[in-house]
Amino acid sequence: MLALVALLTYVATRDPAQLWWIALLAVAGLPALLAPQHRLLGPLSRVAEVVVLGLAASQVAAVADIGGPVEGLGASAVLPYLAVPVTVTALRRHFREGAGLLAVTALTLLVSGALTRVDGGRQLAQPGYLAVCAQWLVLAGLGLYAAASLHQVMRVRGEGKPQPYAEATRLLTQLRTVARQLPGATLDPGGISEHLLEELRLAAPTDRGAVLSASGGGRLVVLAQIGADRVDWETTLDADSAIADAWASQQPHTSARSQARSHRGGDVSALIVPLVAGVRTVGLVVLESDTAQAYPAPVMSRVTALTGPAALRLEAALLFDEVRSLATNEERQRLAREIHDGVAQELVMVGYGIDNALAYVDEDPKETAEALRLLRQEVTRVIQELRLSLFELRSEVDRHGGLAAAIAEYARTVGASGGLRVHLSLDESTARLPAATEAELLRIAQEAVTNARKHAGASNLWVTCEVDPPYAQIEVSDDGHGIGDQRPDGHYGLAIMAERAERIRGRLEIRPRQPSGTTVAVVVGSSPRRDKVRGSAAAAEGE
Repeated sequence: MLALVALLTYVATRDPAQLWWIALLAVAGLPALLAPQHRLLGPLSRVAEVVVLGLAASQVAAVADIGGPVEGLGASAVLPYLAVPVTVTALRRHFREGAGLLAVTALTLLVSGALTRVDGGRQLAQPGYLAVCAQWLVLAGLGLYAAASLHQVMRVRGEGKPQPYAEATRLLTQLRTVARQLPGATLDPGGISEHLLEELRLAAPTDRGAVLSASGGGRLVVLAQIGADRVDWETTLDADSAIADAWASQQPHTSARSQARSHRGGDVSALIVPLVAGVRTVGLVVLESDTAQAYPAPVMSRVTALTGPAALRLEAALLFDEVRSLATNEERQRLAREIHDGVAQELVMVGYGIDNALAYVDEDPKETAEALRLLRQEVTRVIQELRLSLFELRSEVDRHGGLAAAIAEYARTVGASGGLRVHLSLDESTARLPAATEAELLRIAQEAVTNARKHAGASNLWVTCEVDPPYAQIEVSDDGHGIGDQRPDGHYGLAIMAERAERIRGRLEIRPRQPSGTTVAVVVGSSPRRDKVRGSAAAAEGE
């Protein structure tokens, strides 16, 4: 700005001597530039700037106006510099100081104009000079007012919009309070879905039905289902189906075609009702009957009357599951980082130190060398345990790989580190379980495999994984010395597995394996087809 004002002054006056005012402006503003945070030097320096500016404007105007066509126009060569001190006060939110600077500038311009004479004694402070000065003062004042108004708007918006963590705390506190007040209900998506299906079965003819929810990647997961036979429901939102149409339109749809990919044909009536909470589709209810035209308008009205309130309950449960999953994953990642960057690195350094000691120890004292070797073996074991713990913490069910792939990868890695021969039996359908259920089943399988490696003294490990949503069964067996001889921390791991199974409404079973070893099995949901097969087998054995 100084360079611009210097150029304008020279063009207006053609007098190099007037540039001394520009140099004086630079000197006046130097303290504010060198000590911008100083409480005294900064404001005094800016006051000095506007005083020098007022004097310079009158002097330059007096020289430029001699023979000029417009009275007072020369002041416009210097007054643009007024933006510098005013802008600084606006940026620092010192709006009162800015207003004071404008007042000092106006007073200096008026007094210096009254004392300056041109054209043989004519006073400079004439209407033309005053008009030019007023224009620049008004422009600077409007800029200061705009800055103050913008700051006020931003402050009000900031007060109305709490910080993310404060808002999260408020919402979670409300969620906890509401959850405690729910009469006989829980924030469990599976339980809410099962209760909804039982209500709908009383309101509409239903041979089979299901509640589905989005899982990401354009697919749906089965939260619960009813019916005598297993149903392989359509779970792709990209397909040309009534399910995809109902999800996109948020309107109930009826169809004469079954929404199950495994349906063998015949008369069928299907009713698909989207579960809409506000403007968001959180799930779908699919009801099917083997009777034609089983869902007329009155029946559809009864169904939608039940699904409306259920949508809000299901959304709350799904959000709660998502929040809990995010918090759990974040904590596991934090623990993994802490272990990796802390204890693991320190133990590695201890191992290196022992290696150095073994390199220089005198072979005469054999006991010392043997103790160091044993210590080195122990440190190696601890490091291996930490690495396995890190691997367990970081293991998650991949959206595309599935639960069986995650369990298989963990069993192979842990089995190889423990010298176990791993036998895998994986049977997973293309449909997916809810993310929270998959995560808990993975942790149960991890705990079972870890117990077998650390406490069972086994040579073989059998891992079976069957996933047929909403049914799933995970079974981990070993040929070790059995559950009775395990250490207390092994029993603690069993308690953790039981808590996880209860959380997803699963059934945990721990039983001896013949001729030796232990079997840990967890079952979620039910499969009518498997129950029928087992019932037939039991009847055959009875005969």
